[in-house]
Amino acid sequence: MKRDSFGSKIGFILAAAGSAIGLGAIWKFPYMAGTNGGGVFVLFFIIATLLIGLPILLAEFLIGRRGQADAVTSFQRLSDTKAWAWIGRAGFVFSFVILSFYSVVGGWIITYLWISVKQLVTTSTIDYEATFTSMISNPWQAIFAQAIFMLLTIWIVSGGIKGGIEKASKWMMPALFIFFIILAIRSLTLDGAMEGVRFLLVPDWSAVSWETALMALGQAFFSLSVGVSGMITYASYLSKETNLAQSATSVAGMNIFISLLAGLVIFPAVFALGYSPNEGPGLVFIILPAVFEQVAFGSFFMLLFFILLLFATLTSSISMLEITVSIVIKSKYDRRRRAAFIMGLAIFLFGIPSALSFGVLSDWTVGGRTFFDNADFLVNNFGLPIGALFISIFAGYVLSKSLTQEELALTPPVYRLWRSLVRYVAPVMILLILIQKIVESLL
Repeated sequence: MKRDSFGSKIGFILAAAGSAIGLGAIWKFPYMAGTNGGGVFVLFFIIATLLIGLPILLAEFLIGRRGQADAVTSFQRLSDTKAWAWIGRAGFVFSFVILSFYSVVGGWIITYLWISVKQLVTTSTIDYEATFTSMISNPWQAIFAQAIFMLLTIWIVSGGIKGGIEKASKWMMPALFIFFIILAIRSLTLDGAMEGVRFLLVPDWSAVSWETALMALGQAFFSLSVGVSGMITYASYLSKETNLAQSATSVAGMNIFISLLAGLVIFPAVFALGYSPNEGPGLVFIILPAVFEQVAFGSFFMLLFFILLLFATLTSSISMLEITVSIVIKSKYDRRRRAAFIMGLAIFLFGIPSALSFGVLSDWTVGGRTFFDNADFLVNNFGLPIGALFISIFAGYVLSKSLTQEELALTPPVYRLWRSLVRYVAPVMILLILIQKIVESLL
């Protein structure tokens, strides 16, 4: 059976952008900006995305297309030692663990989508804080919603690259952009909305700190999905005619655009209706629904928001499942459907303790963190930066200069800039993140 591939450049860009634009851009970015100074965090995030995240994203693209295989095989083909294949194996583990708790949040979104549908036909007022607490602590509800989310992910991935991932991305991503623009316009028309815009876009220089800069850099990694070899996997399905630099720039640009749009949906509404922007992770699930409830046609706009949040979450989850599936099937492409189901089931089962972490297993903690919190903490604070570090070292020092020049096809000045960023700037900044996380863990 012939290896699948993307049918078009735009299909690849939308799929790669979908992998990056998920909970990181829509759920995590707003509350990270809200708790880290607003405009200053946004400025640092954009700089980090362009100077650190984009060069590593481009490194993943070139490794994937040159390798023309799953992440493990690609590293084996491009190096003289098999040790580098452990970057791909680590990506397999990171993706497996991320999707195990990511699917739990996906289940929450599906539950809120159902609540939004019910709100369209009722005038009752909901206590969203109590609703959220009840939802995440109810074991059967949490597991059932998680299962539905994983089944949707398995169904899309089992369809293959062109018929599953690319097809889904081609209609989900444009819908996401359109829905977000509609929501942002509605939010910006509220009285007092400009205060939220200023909070998001105008830097408050008194909030400048080394910690804010490092938090923004960590957000850039998380939101671009670099470090887990997901972009290596997607790029392996590319033809030689695709311009990698243009594709990587498009993905990074769309990620920044959607992150800012998410902020323009949330913060103007939050400020206009008198809420605090530093509510943390509950901003999307507790504060935003309460905000929608107070505006005209709020139930409709809340339904719209959770539809697009589900789209964004699915486009990221399918990339993580695809990483594991591609490594399992190797060149046996006729086993995709079976592998998608088996890996999806395994990830779902591993994620059950995360689903129960806010209820029956809430007292089961290690280091003061629940199973869900530990999975999130270890992968996002250590796994992703370590993966990104070794990918930058591999692209900058192991791959030959002639190979990377040929694959990237950049002008000499731009190539020298990319090579300097991936060899020197990115590793140093990633090491600073890791040192900070280690120090925080020990204190």
